[in-house]
Amino acid sequence: MRKYLFSASFALLVAATSVSITLPTLPAVASSIKYVVNNIPVTSTDIQHRAAFLRLQHRKGSASDEMIEQALKMAEAKRLGIRISDSQVNDAYARFASNNKMKLSQLDGIMAKAGVTKEHFKEYIRAQMAWNQALSARYRAEQGGTGTSETDVVRKMLDKSGNKPSATEYMLQQVIFVVPKAERSATLGKRKREAEAMRARFNGCSTTRDFAKGLLDVTVKDLGRILAPQLPPDWADQIKKTKTGGATAVRETERGVEFIGICSAREVSDDKAAQLVLQSEGFEGGGANDELTKKYVAELKAKARIVER
Repeated sequence: MRKYLFSASFALLVAATSVSITLPTLPAVASSIKYVVNNIPVTSTDIQHRAAFLRLQHRKGSASDEMIEQALKMAEAKRLGIRISDSQVNDAYARFASNNKMKLSQLDGIMAKAGVTKEHFKEYIRAQMAWNQALSARYRAEQGGTGTSETDVVRKMLDKSGNKPSATEYMLQQVIFVVPKAERSATLGKRKREAEAMRARFNGCSTTRDFAKGLLDVTVKDLGRILAPQLPPDWADQIKKTKTGGATAVRETERGVEFIGICSAREVSDDKAAQLVLQSEGFEGGGANDELTKKYVAELKAKARIVER
C-alpha cells in the first residue's frame, strides 16, 4: 500500500544528526517484561529504545503505546503467514543509509548514540514491512477479494495526472547454486566462487543452461514477465542497475548463492502496469490508508489479550 517506510523529515533528521551527534547515551539497565500482547513480550528495553526513537524524530507520543501497537501488528502478520526475512530488513536498512549518503557504520553509530540501537530500528523496519503487506491484504478483502480493478485504478491515475503511467517490464532468469544448511560452513565459499565464475561468463539467458551443465546442484529458473513494481525488494535495486544481457552481483541467500540474469527489459504502458505503479506509489485507496490502519488496529486491540506486568 505504501511505498515509503520512513518519512522524508525523519530521513533528513538522521542525515543531519550524522554530522554532529549531541544526543546522550542512555545507561544500560536490566530489562524486564512490561506487557504481554497476544503472547508477544514487550520489555522495558523495547520501550526505552522506542522513546529514544521518538526523540530522534522530534515526535510526540507514548513509547509504550507504540510498542503495544507494533506487537499487535506483528501478531496479525504472523496470523496471516507474512514473514519478512532478515535479508529484506538488512537491505532496507542499507538503502536507508545509502539514500542519506551514509555508510552503514555511520547509521549504526547514530542509532547507538541516540539510544535507539540498530537492532531496534531494524525491528521497526520489519514491523513496517509486514504491516504494509497485512494492510494490502485487508484492503483487497474490503474491495471484494480482488482489490480495485485495473480499469478503476487506471481511471484514478488518469484523474490524478492525466497520463497513463508506464513501467519497465523485465524477463528474468534466476540462477541458484544450492547449498544445504548442513554443508553451508564447509562449502559456501566454494559455491560462491563457482557462481562468480558463471556470472562472469553470462551474456544472455539463452546459454545459461549450457553453462550449468556439469555443475552439481545448480537450478536455473525462468521467472517470466515481471514489472518493475513487482520486483522482490531485496533484488530490485540490483536488477534496475543491470543492463540487458547482464547479471546482478552474486548474493548469499537462504538457499545458497544466487544471481539474476536480465534477459530483456522494455517500457510498457498498459492497465496492469498502471495498476502496479499506482499501488507501489501508495495511491491505492487514496488517503484512506491512515483511516484503514486506525480501524484495523482498533479491531485488533479490541480482540487482543494485553497483560500489564
